[in-house]
Amino acid sequence: MELINAENPAELNDSSTEMSQTDEVIAALERNGVNFMNSASSRAMMTKKGKPKVAMRIDIPATTPARTISAVTSMLWEDLVNHPKKEGSGDFINRKKIQCAEKMIRSAFVELYRGLGLLKTYSSLNMVAFTKILKKFDKVSNQQASASYLKAVKRSHFISSDKVVRLMDEVESIFTKHFANNDRKKAMKFLRPQQQKNSHMVTFFVGLFTGSFVSLFSVYIILAHLSGIFSPSKEIAYMETVYPVFSVFALLSLHLFLYGCNLFMWKATRINYHFIFEFAPSTALKYRDAFLICTTFMTSVVGAMVIHLLLRAGRFSPSHVDTIPGILLLIFIALLVCPFDIFYRPTRYCFLRIIRNIICSPLYKVLMVDFFMADQLTSQIPLLRHLESTACYFLAGSFKTHEYATCKNGKLYRQLAYVISFLPYYWRAMQCARRWFDESDLNHLANMGKYVSAMVAAGARLTYATQSNHLWFSVVLVTSVVATVYQLYWDFVKDWGLLNPNSRNPWLRDDLILKNKSIYYLSIALNVVLRVAWIESIMRFRINPVETHLLDFFLASLEVIRRGHWNFYRLENEHLNNVGKFRAVKTVPLPFRDADSDG
Repeated sequence: MELINAENPAELNDSSTEMSQTDEVIAALERNGVNFMNSASSRAMMTKKGKPKVAMRIDIPATTPARTISAVTSMLWEDLVNHPKKEGSGDFINRKKIQCAEKMIRSAFVELYRGLGLLKTYSSLNMVAFTKILKKFDKVSNQQASASYLKAVKRSHFISSDKVVRLMDEVESIFTKHFANNDRKKAMKFLRPQQQKNSHMVTFFVGLFTGSFVSLFSVYIILAHLSGIFSPSKEIAYMETVYPVFSVFALLSLHLFLYGCNLFMWKATRINYHFIFEFAPSTALKYRDAFLICTTFMTSVVGAMVIHLLLRAGRFSPSHVDTIPGILLLIFIALLVCPFDIFYRPTRYCFLRIIRNIICSPLYKVLMVDFFMADQLTSQIPLLRHLESTACYFLAGSFKTHEYATCKNGKLYRQLAYVISFLPYYWRAMQCARRWFDESDLNHLANMGKYVSAMVAAGARLTYATQSNHLWFSVVLVTSVVATVYQLYWDFVKDWGLLNPNSRNPWLRDDLILKNKSIYYLSIALNVVLRVAWIESIMRFRINPVETHLLDFFLASLEVIRRGHWNFYRLENEHLNNVGKFRAVKTVPLPFRDADSDG
């Protein structure tokens, strides 16, 4: 089922050819320039030998809904006859296959209904526009010529035909009968899903939590100064206990805030991120929701930090007080996996499903949202390392004994540091390998090389941190420069589509969404500066442990900011130029072929 692209001008004319209702509408559209575009979901599947293997499918627009149901029944019966049940083997068509086929057919009906609705809206909008134009003409020319023109337009087949309406009624009737147990209200929830309404309560709570965060953070700064927690005698204990956990929430909240900014900009510039990511419009996270989650996180974290300082000042047992960061972490993990329909459950479960696909790479087919999230993880390596040190701190019981060296020294700690630093790049490289296997595009292998070079550079920097000599300094310098140049080239040329010398916009690209071109040049310069932040790791601008932690957090925040900045231009390029072959049109593949195509 292909979504009708109603942006192109079209006009339906009378046709004397006898054809079905759907055939007549589609044929008329195609005669007048309306395109039916295929998306990545309907591309030919590639076999291991690289030969195309086209999935059996039926194009819903080419048949009436009644014939679709007939085709389903005939194809299932044909499979049962040609592949009878054999002893010692399972059914050729099991319940899971039928359920999957039913889901695909249901999605096709929903998209057909949506496409017909767009065509109906397109017709009415053209009529309204033509009426307003004629009124304006009468006003300017002081004539009353619109009546005769309107009569001719209203008699045209494009306006007077009710075939689209009747076809929508037929789709509703068949969908209600076969997919909703004759419950029309239930059927309409699929065919006409209600959009989420913007609630003023969300905006209110965003402002409330923002003010609470600012107030609590001010209180925390005052209490920290009065208690002297950053004094030489207390700095090690406090920073090793509190810093890893709270920095995790701070980096996560910063990433959520930038994602909210991305959602706001994508919506303002009309980038179709919902469809590119395959998010359900009724449950997808909006930018206000992202800001609400961000401010809630930070208010809770800073509140916990204030309580932690107050309890320390109250002479409570350190072994009990230092469990507060761990309790906070457990609460947020419990909320993330909570099975109840609260706290944005569709978004939480979608996030968990994406993380599963990333971790299990390359076993799953790579979707746009999968590799987009994997790219986010490559910018959150400090967060992952803080999670590892926090888990070690609490599982080893160091919060009771306050022996902080347990999780900071030893061979196992160094090995885990390498593993955690490599994992996000490894997952992303495996996704590139899987896409190359599926699509046979060498660009994916080149992209995989970028992440391999990043792994080598990260390993060299970790080794240099423990073996500070001229040899490793040279290795770090060479590997980091190579990886940075590789990444910058891929950012600008492949991901953003910029630096085109033949573009009508000098060194940018032909199509731009932002009107101010200088923003693109500033973004290029900013991305270069943030990409070379690794220079600090070899210069080592450190004075004491507290300043070391603060500097590390600052650099980690810069990388998160760079990623949020990168996100907008990556999706802009995808929306304009289809660089990842994820088009903003819907095609639903079906598990059977058209019964009429065999004959």
